[in-house]
Amino acid sequence: MEPAKPPRYRRVMLKLSGEALMGDGDYGICPETLARLADEIAATHATGVELALVVGGGNIFRGAALSNEGLDRVTGDHMGMLATLINALALQDALEGRGVTTRMLSALEIRQVGEFFVRRRALRHLERGRVVILAAGTGNPYFTTDSAAALRAMEVKAEVLLKATKVDGIYTSDPVKDPNAKFLPRVGYLEVLERGLRVMDTTAISLCMDNQLPIVVFNIRDPRNLRRIIAGEEIGSRVC
Repeated sequence: MEPAKPPRYRRVMLKLSGEALMGDGDYGICPETLARLADEIAATHATGVELALVVGGGNIFRGAALSNEGLDRVTGDHMGMLATLINALALQDALEGRGVTTRMLSALEIRQVGEFFVRRRALRHLERGRVVILAAGTGNPYFTTDSAAALRAMEVKAEVLLKATKVDGIYTSDPVKDPNAKFLPRVGYLEVLERGLRVMDTTAISLCMDNQLPIVVFNIRDPRNLRRIIAGEEIGSRVC
């Protein structure tokens, strides 16, 4: 029997949107979807890769949307950060239930539920084989969790940023609404910005471009995709 191939990446950053936890629902956390994601993350971690992940909170609250209805933007963004903490705790519990040692680090200091984010602390947890769950975005209003994922990826020296979505990768337009949308297996940072492709927000793309961090956009609904990417298969779309 041939020995198993080593992972292509030693350390990765996984960006999970809050919507990824909803399943087919319209709000909140779907227990079956949470369990499936935890199974996939646990199996990926078992390959030996050092895994950090940033989770969003859009399944619970979107501060930017409500700011258009009169809610103060800074207040709304802080409420959204608290929503990410709820999702992070759910993921942590699901992973710990599968025997995965985790640490939840928050950009907001809430000692009762997690550690405050300190870069060296996050690096130490990764080096010791723990899955690091990063919550509360950057801790600052006006910055999305996409930007937080890009920033934290730089800070922990991740080799790639994996953006989990509900579609197979990057398209010229929304494939759900446009049957003529073309799939783009590989695209440059500048092309993403110039064409307004809805991959991540412009701050996140610019940060990755300035630091030459590749982004892989893939469909998280296929339970094999995360491990296949880690193993080196060409899955989804690559921004580089």
